[in-house]
Amino acid sequence: MKPPQAAPRIVSLLPSATELVCALGLEAALVGISHECDYPPGIAGLPRVTRTSIAHDAPSRDIDRQVREELAGTQALYSLDLDLLRELAPDLIVTQSLCDVCAVGADEVDAALCRLPGAPRLFNLQPERLGDILGCVRELGAAAGVSAAAEALRANMEARIAAVRGRSAQLPDTARPRVALVEWLDPWFDAGHWNPELVELAGGLPVCGRKGEPSTTLPWSTLREFDPDVLFIACCGFDVSRTLVDLPIARALPGWADLKCVRNGRVHVTDGNAYFNRPGPRIVDSLEILAHALHPALHPLPQGLEAAITV
Repeated sequence: MKPPQAAPRIVSLLPSATELVCALGLEAALVGISHECDYPPGIAGLPRVTRTSIAHDAPSRDIDRQVREELAGTQALYSLDLDLLRELAPDLIVTQSLCDVCAVGADEVDAALCRLPGAPRLFNLQPERLGDILGCVRELGAAAGVSAAAEALRANMEARIAAVRGRSAQLPDTARPRVALVEWLDPWFDAGHWNPELVELAGGLPVCGRKGEPSTTLPWSTLREFDPDVLFIACCGFDVSRTLVDLPIARALPGWADLKCVRNGRVHVTDGNAYFNRPGPRIVDSLEILAHALHPALHPLPQGLEAAITV
């Protein structure tokens, strides 16, 4: 009998990858993570191989301006600690090329690989739709030698998605609210990629954001024209308390009080740092939180999840 294959030494360069590695039972194989990785709690003491020039405690508009300026120039938003990477000697590096605002750029990772000993393998996550996220589970499981665990995780995620889809199918079209799911408030950004799919699965009708396409700036005048039944706020990189800091900016905008969602008490805020903006295992948690917010009598909130707050 062949001895069991040793797990590779893994470095993760983004939070969703770290969550996925751990959900596959490979937490002990992680030797390095990004500066933003914060879940599960057991990874807190691992070496951080990335850093950023973005001040996350700055006002949201200042963060947006800095990101735009640096993306338009030559300075990188994030950088790799190449000396630390050499010391960690990973066999597998997990990164992404979906969004330059989310992690170290693909070009810098490729350049670093050429300078690392041992020729580590690179696994690149690039999900644009919900199905792509499920595909990444299987593909990373195969790359890390844990295909059985990946199939079990994927089956669990698919079953939970199917349960939400089945309950939402009971709704008549007239009971499906028009939903604006946004990921930034100053300036406004819609939530693209997989998020419009989540709205539909949860029993809503997305009025902004495009399936499989990046998030885009959403002019306030456009959101006023949409006049959604529900406004669901999941700010990228912000927890609930940080998002609430920006809420007065929204409330001061002309026409805020006239929005249907405001008049009817259907403005909800959730932890956008943990949910919706991370294409990993907790994307299904995101769906369940959204479904409960839209139709609480139809979609029970699973034990252990915190409901979105209504403001």
